[in-house]
Amino acid sequence: MNIINPATGKIITTILEDDRESLERKLDILRSGAASWRELSIDERILVIRKFHQLLEEDRMVIAKSLTEETGKPLSQAVNEINGARTRITWLCDHSKQYLSDEVMTESKDIIEKISYEPLGVICNISAWNYPWLVGVNVWIPALLAGNGVMYKPSEFATLTGQHVERLLKKAGVPDDVFQLAIGEGHVGRILTDLSFDGYYFTGSYATGQSIYEAVAKKMVPCQLELGGKDPLYVTDDIEDIKAIAAGTADGAFYNNGQSCCAVERIYVHEKVYDKYVDEFVKEVGGFKMGDPQSSGVYIGALTRKAQLRVLEAQVKDAVEKGAILMAGGKTAEREGNYFEPTVLLNVNHDMLVMKEESFGPIIGIMKVKNDDEAIELMNDTEYGLTAAVYSRDEIRAQHILRKLDVGTGYWNCCDRVSAAVPWSGRHHSGFGATLSHQGLRAFTKPKAWQMKR
Repeated sequence: MNIINPATGKIITTILEDDRESLERKLDILRSGAASWRELSIDERILVIRKFHQLLEEDRMVIAKSLTEETGKPLSQAVNEINGARTRITWLCDHSKQYLSDEVMTESKDIIEKISYEPLGVICNISAWNYPWLVGVNVWIPALLAGNGVMYKPSEFATLTGQHVERLLKKAGVPDDVFQLAIGEGHVGRILTDLSFDGYYFTGSYATGQSIYEAVAKKMVPCQLELGGKDPLYVTDDIEDIKAIAAGTADGAFYNNGQSCCAVERIYVHEKVYDKYVDEFVKEVGGFKMGDPQSSGVYIGALTRKAQLRVLEAQVKDAVEKGAILMAGGKTAEREGNYFEPTVLLNVNHDMLVMKEESFGPIIGIMKVKNDDEAIELMNDTEYGLTAAVYSRDEIRAQHILRKLDVGTGYWNCCDRVSAAVPWSGRHHSGFGATLSHQGLRAFTKPKAWQMKR
């Protein structure tokens, strides 16, 4: 399998893919080691993961450069991703003992009733390329802390990062028979769904998630899906610092080239502030520097997947043909690599692909609305349900709007952010289950009820 640099189109290296035989052998290795890892105390497992956390800091620039080289994201954003992963690991380590230890529910002189949280066994994580460190630590860190063995399949577009993950985990003290890497393209993931794991955790597209869910349903084991989004954002008429809000929301739409499940993908603006907001938004986007992701000051790097260029071109063409006004960008950049110009479309509506289908690129449609009710109706007009944001000075007003939106995360005066303290979950085509928070720690366990009469 060739590993391609999306900024140049050149081959970085070639790596041997796994086949069914090698994957079965790796699963056997994990089966043999899971029991001893489970028998370690939670304190001992935490120490190993904290060592990994430290190694990430020591190797930060090496792994950031590797991440940039294989995904095309600007180096500064690659460093930010690693820093963010370390922050999540800290939270998970700090709270894992609290949420993974036995929980006494009733205790009297006659009886004790408690819950213990036992590891599932050996879990399979089929992961994504857009934030391989961030979406990765959401799964294999709590899985390891809970006492599981892990088969980790990084995306074929983040394979080198996956090798860094394996190298540093094992350097930190995770045994070889507790963590194994599965290397390859989509067919390797399909083989994994045939094998006998005790849980499946996938991050990626709705179509692939649906396929995985159907494939493993008959196994009757946990299956969590963290899928895409068509995340809406509403700017109300009571905002004051329109320039700052335009800059912040443009960042929410275009950071990491818009290649984020929780990136802002459609914007609704109250008619009273629409013109001023659009003016400031377009100015902000016009200042984004596109170029070599290894270069200083670059904000727009290369798209990781070349095929996505055609998706974005099709969305622009469809929108313009249906009456949209192109205010910026709109086409593949005339340069080496997978570059698409940051694109802003006005006069959009929900008959257009750009407002209905996931874009996963540096493109946004902005739509004028008359009031909150119209905004709510349009924000809910989607098959997805990941995040939604409202910008307003009035917290009560914002909460009223967010309560009416069927999403897993609501943002007030912020967007495109994830915190380890609260669960990350989707609804509808955005998936189900939860990572992060105490729910994300317990997602890798099976509860056992204890009723003990004295």
